[in-house]
Amino acid sequence: MRKSAFAYGLLATAAFSAPVWANDDVAKLSADPNNWAQQSGDYAGTRYSALDQINTENVGQLKVAWTFSTGVLRGHEGGPLVIGDTMYLHSAFPNIVFALNLADEQKIIWKYTPKQDPSVIPVMCCDTVNRGVQYAEGKIFLHQADTALVALDAKTGKELWKVIDGDPKKGETGTGAPLVTKDKVIIGISGAEFGVRCHLTAYDINSGKKVWRAYSMGPDSDILVDPEKTLSLGKPVGKDSSLKTWNGDQWKIGGGSTWGYMAFDPELNLIYYGTGNPSTWNPAQRAGPDGKPIDQKWSMTMFARDVDTGVAKWAYQMTPFDEWDYDGINEPILAELDFDGTKRKTATHFDRNGFGYTWDRATGELLVAEKYDLATNWASGIDMDKSSKDYGRPIRVAKYSTFKDGKGADVNTKGICPAALGSKDQQPASYSKLTGLFYVPTNHVCMDYEPFKVSYTAGQPYVGATLSMFPGPDEPKRMGNFIAWDGTKGKIVWSKPEQFSVWSGALTTAGGVAFYGTLEGYFKAVDQKDGKELFKFKTPSGIIGNAMTYSHGGKQYVGIFSGVGGWAGIGLAAGLTNPTDGLGAVGGYAGLSEYTNLGGSLTVFALP
Repeated sequence: MRKSAFAYGLLATAAFSAPVWANDDVAKLSADPNNWAQQSGDYAGTRYSALDQINTENVGQLKVAWTFSTGVLRGHEGGPLVIGDTMYLHSAFPNIVFALNLADEQKIIWKYTPKQDPSVIPVMCCDTVNRGVQYAEGKIFLHQADTALVALDAKTGKELWKVIDGDPKKGETGTGAPLVTKDKVIIGISGAEFGVRCHLTAYDINSGKKVWRAYSMGPDSDILVDPEKTLSLGKPVGKDSSLKTWNGDQWKIGGGSTWGYMAFDPELNLIYYGTGNPSTWNPAQRAGPDGKPIDQKWSMTMFARDVDTGVAKWAYQMTPFDEWDYDGINEPILAELDFDGTKRKTATHFDRNGFGYTWDRATGELLVAEKYDLATNWASGIDMDKSSKDYGRPIRVAKYSTFKDGKGADVNTKGICPAALGSKDQQPASYSKLTGLFYVPTNHVCMDYEPFKVSYTAGQPYVGATLSMFPGPDEPKRMGNFIAWDGTKGKIVWSKPEQFSVWSGALTTAGGVAFYGTLEGYFKAVDQKDGKELFKFKTPSGIIGNAMTYSHGGKQYVGIFSGVGGWAGIGLAAGLTNPTDGLGAVGGYAGLSEYTNLGGSLTVFALP
């Protein structure tokens, strides 16, 4: 292996040279590229590895080194962790956790099977997925479907403590991966499709005691904002910033799910995450008393919060008064980007709404907002004129509004791009320190959207729209692309088309390779410079998991979960056939059944 492979992540962690402010154990383990110690690879969420034994010259020689079946059907998102000689991996519901001994033929060291009430399954919006466990200080943290956060002894699998984060009877579920910062483990919650008022919560890693909770909407004391110090586009948010943008007390069932991957800047002491759609999907039911649109803050928002107090430093709302279910939950990626010769500490986010955003991560200043799928048509752009009253807001195209001045109910608006699952959904992008580019798995899918009136009942779907999905009109045989993106210019550098959406998380390495998986089950490697395909292998099932890499015994390995499902694969996963079921995805992805089938497994590759 080349010397740089053992540089212990100095390149990958250059922007975070003060791990004393992070969780020391997590920071130290993540800085060693032999491990894969966090779901996102590092606190910055780059999904980049300094390993380079596998590179553009030899990646075509990869062979399967070993495989492992989780024994569970349905969608497998997230991926394994590797800490030294041990791999930790999880399954879809019932969220089994395995510890495997990499030094002894991947023997199962322990297996943890939670006891969960299967009644949670019907209130999981988009398949029974889980996005992964997290490790810190000898503990494995699991966020179960039933919202329980469990701390396990990493050596034995013994349950150390357990807390309940929400109530599935109200539609609250747990699908996101925890994030450990300092002495806290932080989790979000799902449930916007059931009228849940969602939140982000920090728990003490040693006791499970709740430290703080920040709701997505409501009074200032609930959403943890300082009216004078919390900024939005450089200005204080002001008193009652959320309450003023809701009709009456609708904020109490306001949505704003928080299940996406998070990032953490130890030097600024800030965590970054996105919030999801407002409830319901029928915008007419959320209009103001005068029948006009109101923002519904702080749904659809990127937040930067102080990790100790939970108080927001800044907030930016991507899609005010959402009319299309463009959840803002996609991951932020922290980097240092060059703007006209000046290095800026940035956060970059590829939103469901089709726009790629870059902010100054200390202040929330908006630096870039451009389309990363050119089919995006609901808005012509983002107003970047700082003197404009609409600065930072989308410039909407009336033709694709589903509100239509309050007359949208029972009117089918056609040809909206992207579809509700966005130009990118949960599948995390990667930032390569080698090229300075972002590598983004995307969807190229549009929709017809017909709102209808719906009433709220706790624990029952609170959607209020019928959707049909289909490939973008420009290339009807293509539903996805894997792209390289310039985060300073807001431009696509190259784009590699795929038959179905690329629903798998990306990985980049110092070997110049970018890895990802496809919905029909191919695991692929491409050259970071030009997207040239260098390797592909058909795994046992469609891939919605995230590529990862580690080194053991001086040998680099690359691993990927297969196990089709998630929103895109919900028809296959749940046996649905009505085209408008699965919130519109069943019809759009009906062809998947000709290429793959169910089954959760891990496939690990290495050079011969």
